[in-house]
Amino acid sequence: MSKTGRQVKIAAAIWAVSILLSRFIGIVRESVIGRVLGTGQDADIYWASFVLPDFLNYLLAGGFLSIVFIPIFGGHLARDDEEAGWRAFSVIANFLVLALSALVAALWVIAPWLVEHVIAPGFSDEATVTLARLTRIVLPAQIFVFLGGLISATLQARDRHVAPAMAPLLYTLSIVIFGVSLGPRWGPEAFAWGVLVGAFLGPFAVPFADSLRQGLSWKPTLDLTNPDFRKYLWLSLPLMIGQSIVVVDDWFIKRFGSLVATGVVSQLQYAKTLMKVPMGVFGVATGAGLYPTVSRLVAQEKTREAYDTLIRAVRAVLVLALTAGAGLMVAGTEAAEVIWGTTRFTPEDLGNVGLYTAVLCLGLWAWATATVYGRGFYAMERTWLPTALGTVVTLLAWPLYRGLAETYGGLGLACASSLALSLYVTSLAWLLRRVMAPDSEERVLGLLGRMILAVAIGVGAGLALEQVLPQGPALLIGGLSGTTACALTLVSAWALGVSEVRFIAETARRKLRL
Repeated sequence: MSKTGRQVKIAAAIWAVSILLSRFIGIVRESVIGRVLGTGQDADIYWASFVLPDFLNYLLAGGFLSIVFIPIFGGHLARDDEEAGWRAFSVIANFLVLALSALVAALWVIAPWLVEHVIAPGFSDEATVTLARLTRIVLPAQIFVFLGGLISATLQARDRHVAPAMAPLLYTLSIVIFGVSLGPRWGPEAFAWGVLVGAFLGPFAVPFADSLRQGLSWKPTLDLTNPDFRKYLWLSLPLMIGQSIVVVDDWFIKRFGSLVATGVVSQLQYAKTLMKVPMGVFGVATGAGLYPTVSRLVAQEKTREAYDTLIRAVRAVLVLALTAGAGLMVAGTEAAEVIWGTTRFTPEDLGNVGLYTAVLCLGLWAWATATVYGRGFYAMERTWLPTALGTVVTLLAWPLYRGLAETYGGLGLACASSLALSLYVTSLAWLLRRVMAPDSEERVLGLLGRMILAVAIGVGAGLALEQVLPQGPALLIGGLSGTTACALTLVSAWALGVSEVRFIAETARRKLRL
């Protein structure tokens, strides 16, 4: 195995373990939220309270701090000029603290008007007041998320992934602890306080402590003429002004869901939670672990090697994510019953969550690979191209979400989500090949077609098994039918010539021998 391959695999493994644990704790968090708040108004309010903080996050490209800053900081390390790297960090961090503090204060003041007229116009007056209060609690958490993201970038540039990967675990665990201990008395407000405390402990404190050990040099300077600061702004600007459908999907679902009926927002949120498990474990983990290596290859003018490395990762993610998605499409209702129970969820609620999960999984291939494809553009410092594409798709998607929500309710929103993401990622993949490796013979479309056929076979077998199984515990029924769907998907993919299946099987066999 080449050094590059080892670096990618080690980093991806660290992130995969972290995200798997984070998703597991996340499922526990969702279970606590569901069992405390159910699918009624309180749950809708809680999930809607993230719209404004998330908007602030994406307005300042908070989710892309690491992506934009890693090449800047890593470039100074490669030139053996660490002092310049810390100067860039100090200027950018100080600017963000000032800008973010001002924005948080402004949004805190106008939050009541925004939640009533923009975020959730379908909520009652009482719900709007509660939503404004929760939004104000969650808003300051973004300061810690921003600073932690920038500090994590300095660690990832050194190929130190453990602390950044562990940060989400503490964040999610804080929400669980607050929800369990205070949720029965405080309702959704308990979870909001858990978000604020968790943002400090996880995204900020953990990477900050590790960075101190690595020689963190954060100085009180604000040199706006610093070339790295200007470069950061230039690369971040398109991410600030152009919102990808990957980001806006949540906003559309919550806005239009609030107009459909009580419970639709939370039911779709719970369904997305299930869908995001394979998306995070395979897609997000691979993208996070892959990015430093791809950035280095591009910096060394090995663009074709970088593209080939990225495409190999995409192919593996497609196989793994779609196989897991087949199990969710069959056993989504049973998974919802196991996680959220039947005390606060009616059979209709559970059925809706299962149905929405299945429909959202139709776009799982796009959700899982979007983050990987995006890394190719960011490594080349071509942030304007995916931004322009994402903005166009977002504008086209607005009437799609609205029309399908008005006609088919929550099911229509789930369909709109899968359709919009599939369109975006198909266009993103085509554009990346054109700008990164136009002569490449790598083909993902053929693999995707074979995997879709394999998933159809696996899902058909799983659904058929459910029809003949006697009534029993949801865990048993869902486990049997979901496992059957996954197994038949892999077998069918192997029969259809998907070479990645053999590699996955051989890797698993070696690990089991150990």
